[in-house]
Order: sequence, then structure tokens, then C-alpha cells
Amino acid sequence: MANTIILILLSVFLVSLISFIGIFTLSINSKKLKKTLIYLISFSAGALLGDAFIHLLPEIIEANNFTINTSLLILLGIIIFFVLEKFIHWEHCHGNITQDNHVHPFAYMNLVGDALHNFIDGSIIAASYFISVPVGIATTIAVCLHEIPQEIGDFGVLIHGGFTKAKALAINFLSAITALLGALITILAGKAIENIELLLIPIAAGGFIYIAGSDLIPELHKETKISKSLIQLISLILGVLVMLSLLLLE
Repeated sequence: MANTIILILLSVFLVSLISFIGIFTLSINSKKLKKTLIYLISFSAGALLGDAFIHLLPEIIEANNFTINTSLLILLGIIIFFVLEKFIHWEHCHGNITQDNHVHPFAYMNLVGDALHNFIDGSIIAASYFISVPVGIATTIAVCLHEIPQEIGDFGVLIHGGFTKAKALAINFLSAITALLGALITILAGKAIENIELLLIPIAAGGFIYIAGSDLIPELHKETKISKSLIQLISLILGVLVMLSLLLLE
């Protein structure tokens, strides 16, 4: 158990470090960054779907069979992420985005939403390791791939909202380490609630399916050129194949 906890904390800390990726985008031309990100988003969508359908759901079925409760928990995960995203979008739309020198409310709301999202990610990673180390590693990779484009976007929102680059990096990292809090609470809850992973993993799978299907894939449909769409498809399949290859660790 001690080794599992160490792996959980290391994995979550690794995910938290991704919040610093914004600093590497400062010298990149915005058009080039946008072109690269769309393929990363495609790869991320494949990884999230692959983790949900290749790792998380099969493990739950094997451990607890597939019951109506599992289906309801998957739907609950979809609803939770829908509500979280609605909250974030509502605040962004109602924020008064101008070019003044003070920090705008929408930037703070982005931090709140991101902190909650990271808290859930930490909880998901911890619950995945409770099932097995390979499942934990697969979920960590899927979360990392999703976090890269998200953190680049969050960094841009904070800069646009009035934070300096240094403050944006620092405060974005503080938001990211709420994942550690989510992981620690899940570890403690796991000691008090038997088989807590059987509750959290279907919710995580639902969340991953929602993010891939509602957030990432619609972004890919904005590109209609056949050549670029084909590269997107290849990237998505590669994301799935990476998750499939991780079965070799089991």
C-alpha cells in the first residue's frame, strides 16, 4: 500500500507540473501553436476514450460485473463534468473582458474551475491506482495528455485577464496542485470506505467520455480540409493505440 501511495503522489505531482507548460509557448508563433495543438487535442481525445474503454470500464466489469449501478455512475460522471463546464462557461461569458490593467473576475473564475477540475483529476488517478498500477499509469498518461492543451489555454486566459506572466505561472501551479489534495482525500477515504474505486472509476470513465466527446472532438470538426482531417484521425487512433499498448504492462 505504501508503494501505491508513493506512485499516486508522484503521478499527481507530475500532472501538476504540466501547469508550467505555458512558459514554453511564449516564444512560439500563435499560428504555429494553434496548428500543433489541434493534433495534440486529437491525440488526447483518443487517449481519453482509450483509457475509458480499454482500462477503466473493463477493470470495473471484471471487479464488480456490469450492473445498472455502474451505468448510473458513468452517467453521473458525464453530468458532473457537464455541470462543471457549464459553470466555467457561464462565468466566462458574464466576465467583462476588457484591456484594463487590473485582473478581471473571469480570470479568477477560471482558476476556481481549473482547481476543481484538477481536484477531480487527482481523485481519479488515486482511484485508478487502487485497481492496479498499470491502470493508474494509463490514467495518469491520459490525464497528462488532456492537461497539456488545457493548461496552455488556461495560461492564455490568465494573461488576458490581467495577470503578469510570472504571476500567471505561479498561480496556475497553485491551482494545479489541488490535484494532490484530491488524491490525498481519496487515499484517506479509501481507508474508510471499502472499494471506493468501484464508485469513482465509473464516474471517471463518464468524465473522460464527456471531455473527449463534448470538448475535444467538436474542436476537430472545425477543420474541414481532407489532409488535415486525416492527420487528426491518425492522431486520434494513435492515442487509442497508446492506451492499448499499455495493456502489455499488466
